[in-house]
Amino acid sequence: MSTSTSPLLVRRGASGAFARGISLASLLLVGSLACSSSSDGSSDGSGGSGAASSGGATTGGAGATGGASTTSGAGSTTGTGGSASSSSSGAGGGGDGGSGGGATGTSSAGGGSPDPGFQPCPATGPCKVLPLGDSITFGLGFDGGYRVELFRLARQDDHEITFTGTQQMNGPSMVDGAPFPRNHEGISGQTIAQIAGRVPSPALNEMPHIVLLHAGTNDMYQSPNGADTRLGALLDELIAEAPDALIVVSNIIPFPGGASAVNTFNATVPGLVEARASAGAHIVYVDQFAGFPTSELGDGVHPNQAGYARMAGAWYDAISDYLR
Repeated sequence: MSTSTSPLLVRRGASGAFARGISLASLLLVGSLACSSSSDGSSDGSGGSGAASSGGATTGGAGATGGASTTSGAGSTTGTGGSASSSSSGAGGGGDGGSGGGATGTSSAGGGSPDPGFQPCPATGPCKVLPLGDSITFGLGFDGGYRVELFRLARQDDHEITFTGTQQMNGPSMVDGAPFPRNHEGISGQTIAQIAGRVPSPALNEMPHIVLLHAGTNDMYQSPNGADTRLGALLDELIAEAPDALIVVSNIIPFPGGASAVNTFNATVPGLVEARASAGAHIVYVDQFAGFPTSELGDGVHPNQAGYARMAGAWYDAISDYLR
């Protein structure tokens, strides 16, 4: 599959203040000190606003997600679609339902369309969404990460969603006057293989209707070789263990400290997704890299509030047609 992309509308974009990235040596040290999962599924450290700490370190292990959305056909063959382009302004999620600063952002992604015959969410009750990944899924740098704005976007369109996961709950207690579901399955410092070790348990202990997977940044500075193979194995495990769920897979957001490795890895992700969609899996691809500015990386690795809002817009564009 060609890894070139064509423009596609992104609902939300935002910009934030640039902060100098931490050194690779510091990142490696942090990765070794960052939150780790225990046998009971717990995670030490908590995400906070600003440069949140994790396990006593100023930054946690790397995490990933950002940019525009695109879908491969889910459930049968890969859909084909035209392209369009748009720049969009958006607000970052925050605190007790507060909105973040917004500026115009532009993203691009490949075409495609969802399978209209597949409906993972229930007719009544909330659609269960599992945020699966590392510290970016956890929300290091902004409490609740992309989940805050994603929840807000769904509610604005009258969709009922909740988040599942077994890790330390974080995020605001309320968003726009509604209780915020603070669950997730993001652990700082974890590689693709370590994330795969949480599937099916504990990640799928409460079976989700939709899985949002952003994984691979920690592999980029630990062992980038073979990361695509490891991601493929994780996708196969998710498909086998959650056959009725929609698996939403993104490439990883920019990591300036490992730019070459990121580019190599990201180029493989659309093909991994397309191959499984063509084989009948309910799986779609999201481009979280395109259009993601380094000014929206709060510490050179993790998004700031605006970056997480950008990621939320990309996730939402991918799943909104599936929500009830």
